Amino acid sequence: MTTTEQRADPVVGAWLPGDTVPVVDENAVRTAAGILLLAGGSAVAVALATGSTRPLQPFGMAFLLDMLARITLGDRWSPSLSLARLAVRRRRPHWVGAPQKVFAWSLGAVIAGAACLSMSILAAPLAVTLALCGTCLVLLLLEAAFGICVGCMLQRALTSTPPQHCADGSCASAH
Repeated sequence: MTTTEQRADPVVGAWLPGDTVPVVDENAVRTAAGILLLAGGSAVAVALATGSTRPLQPFGMAFLLDMLARITLGDRWSPSLSLARLAVRRRRPHWVGAPQKVFAWSLGAVIAGAACLSMSILAAPLAVTLALCGTCLVLLLLEAAFGICVGCMLQRALTSTPPQHCADGSCASAH
């Protein structure tokens, strides 16, 4: 990557001096995951109580739009990440590589898209939608509570580009 390319603002994350990939603040990412987990868990609880996918529809669309905003427009346009940045603004940033987070958010967008399709066009049974939403909630829980980014692990396993600046230091051992 040339110096000129590094000076251009990346779509996701920011450049830090000396880095070869853009980075995002892991504190904000984990907090955003917690915000989405809380909202999604509430929607799933209401869906289970009512036996209907209707409570999941607004959350599913909001989640999908949030993930799509992150990966297409940039993380600055994500409502949950904006709220999370506000919540952690006084904490010292913990920088992680943006490319693996984009991969993880893309996985979330695919699952959310499938859940939205299952609730609308496909008119799938509630159990199918709950399974898809439950998968997202488990991934959000792992990220928010334990700092485990399953999408990051999949990116490491499935792509030829090794991740850099992993939250748990596992990038160094992956080479």
